[in-house]
Amino acid sequence: MSAISAKKAPKGRVVVGMSGGVDSSVTAWLLKQQGYEVVGLFMKNWEDDDDSEYCSTRQDLLDAASVADRVGVEFEYVNFATEYKDRVFADFLREYSAGRTPNPDVLCNAEIKFKAFLDHAMSLGAEHIATGHYARVRRADGASGSEYQLLKALDGTKDQSYFLHRLNQAQLARTLFPLGEIPKTEVRRIAHEIGLHNAAKKDSTGICFIGERPFREFLGRYLPTAPGPILTPEGQKVGTHHGLSFYTLGQRKGLGVGGVKGRQNEDGTAQAWYVARKDLDKNILYVVQGHDHPWLLSDALLAQDASWVAGRPPEAGAYGAKTRYRQADAACALSAAQGAQFMLQFDQQQWAVTPGQSAVLYDGDVCLGGGMIA
Repeated sequence: MSAISAKKAPKGRVVVGMSGGVDSSVTAWLLKQQGYEVVGLFMKNWEDDDDSEYCSTRQDLLDAASVADRVGVEFEYVNFATEYKDRVFADFLREYSAGRTPNPDVLCNAEIKFKAFLDHAMSLGAEHIATGHYARVRRADGASGSEYQLLKALDGTKDQSYFLHRLNQAQLARTLFPLGEIPKTEVRRIAHEIGLHNAAKKDSTGICFIGERPFREFLGRYLPTAPGPILTPEGQKVGTHHGLSFYTLGQRKGLGVGGVKGRQNEDGTAQAWYVARKDLDKNILYVVQGHDHPWLLSDALLAQDASWVAGRPPEAGAYGAKTRYRQADAACALSAAQGAQFMLQFDQQQWAVTPGQSAVLYDGDVCLGGGMIA
């Protein structure tokens, strides 16, 4: 890993978060081609049992270093595990303990990748940071002056603006997203063309610090089990849960009630069971049968801890919103925001709107921000 050079590139210095995956690797190559002085930075955010079969930190580091060498950019390693545990993981456990289902990737972006990482990059003399996220940044001039907008990626199948909705003006002013303009298929093609060894590497999935490990097993190491009854809306007991923290609204697998027939489909098979509600006071998990059961559908939601990209809430009116990643924008009406809270009324009922997840608001391709579903 080479020392940071003092040379000045035509477009200045940019520090790229390199994870060892194909997206951040091609990001580094593209920026070098565009005339930037590129420094690759590998962030280690998790230390617990990272030598197990579920954590690939060491291999990812080797992949990132190999790509940096191949592309011809400088490379550094930084350990943010303490910051991650304090700013992201502690909040993750608090939310699950309260019966909600948080999205740690949203908080990781706001607190680690675009805060701790950004601060570190600035200390290296960088003008910008860049990541392999699929999103775009645009500087727009308006009546109140110029501001930075967060936009969806051109490749709608890979757009990650949902996870970036808590970024602010200062962060966006320093951020580059080269992949926002090109499809994923082109990213793979470029990686093969320039001879990157990780061109066909599988994309990482799931929560970053859990990896592919069984989720309930992982969470059980940090949160106590508190078994209780699983009931139907009519009050019939159909099973026993392990603890409300281990279940999320809309969950279908792992309920242990498959042997209970209840309602049947036209072909005589039993309708699937879904988690529909949690009663924290009585420690009851409610399940329903059928994907479109009324308990799984919502006309509206209240969100809290709002964060707006422009630094101010949008005006009340008609917008699109996502209540989960990869969902199509749902037409909705935003009521006037009250402090850090806002209300959305949907044109059509939404399925399994889950407390703790993010409700993200859009005006066409522009991501306006969002909040945590309450």
